[in-house]
Amino acid sequence: MTNLVALWRGELPLRDAFWTWAVTVGLLVNVVTSVLFLILIMQDLALAALFIGYGVSLPYNVVATVGVWRAAVRYDGPAIHGDLARGATVLLMAALSLT
Repeated sequence: MTNLVALWRGELPLRDAFWTWAVTVGLLVNVVTSVLFLILIMQDLALAALFIGYGVSLPYNVVATVGVWRAAVRYDGPAIHGDLARGATVLLMAALSLT
């Protein structure tokens, strides 16, 4: 839990915020919630499917996006790296949130 708080605050290194939390964990969270969503829909449990499909993944996507954005602000390396991480995270999380 402390890592998620550090992510939200932008206290993690940009590399960790982006590659670990936005890309790796983000894909894992979204794939798992999408599969559970489909299983619950097939069992006619629409409310539970919406909760799992969007109530879990969407808040995570927001936390990951904000965390990468804030980590990019604190990044000491080339500004283009921070800008690319921001743009890629926004696009990735938007795509994952809409599917």
